[in-house]
Amino acid sequence: MVRPARILLPSTPLHLVQRGNNRGACFVYRSDARRYLAFLDEARQEYQVDVHAYVLMSNHVHLLATPRDDPHGISQMMKSLGQRYAQYFNRRHERTGGLFEGRYCGCLVGEEAYLFACYRYIELNPVRAGMVEQPGDYLWSSYRANALGAPDPVISPHTLYLASASDPAQRQHHYRHLFDSPLPEDTVEAIRQQTRRGHPLTASGSDP
Repeated sequence: MVRPARILLPSTPLHLVQRGNNRGACFVYRSDARRYLAFLDEARQEYQVDVHAYVLMSNHVHLLATPRDDPHGISQMMKSLGQRYAQYFNRRHERTGGLFEGRYCGCLVGEEAYLFACYRYIELNPVRAGMVEQPGDYLWSSYRANALGAPDPVISPHTLYLASASDPAQRQHHYRHLFDSPLPEDTVEAIRQQTRRGHPLTASGSDP
C-alpha cells in the first residue's frame, strides 16, 4: 500500500507524535530522557529545525517544530533522532528490534489560535494522563522554559510567542495565563484526529 505523501512547508510549524512500538516504553530511566533530548538538540541544529515545545511521555513523544528553509528538514531530523535514540536504547536495555511505531504522525499548524492550542496540548499531556497536577511539575516537557524562563537548549521560541509581549517576563506571564482555563475537548480531539491523519489543522477541525 502506497503511503500518502506528507504535507510539509517551510517556516510552517507541525505537531509531531512518535509512539513506541506496540505502545511499549521509550523511556525507562531519567538518563534515557536526557539522552533523547541531547540527540534532539543535535538533530534540530543539524537539520535547521526550530523546536518550540515538547513532552516526553513513557511510551511516546510530542513535538511542536518548524523547519526553517527546507521543509524536509523535519523528516530528516526525525529519522536521525529515531535511529540514534533506538540504537542507544537497545544497547542500554539489552533489547533488539524496532523501538518506534513506524513513521511519526504530524499535522501542519498554520493558525495562531491552533499554534498556542498545540503548545498547551503538548505540555498538558502529563496532566491529562494523571501523572502530575500542574504542567510545571513534570520534568520532561518544555513548560518550564516557555512559562517560567528556565534554560532549555532545545527550545527556540516561535515568532508568535515572541510577539505576545515586549519582554521575556511579560511573555512568560502571558503564556502561563493561557493555562488558566482547560483546553476545550473539541480542540483536543481535533488535534488528535488531524495529527493521526496527517492533515492540516484548520479552523473547523475538519479536512480543508
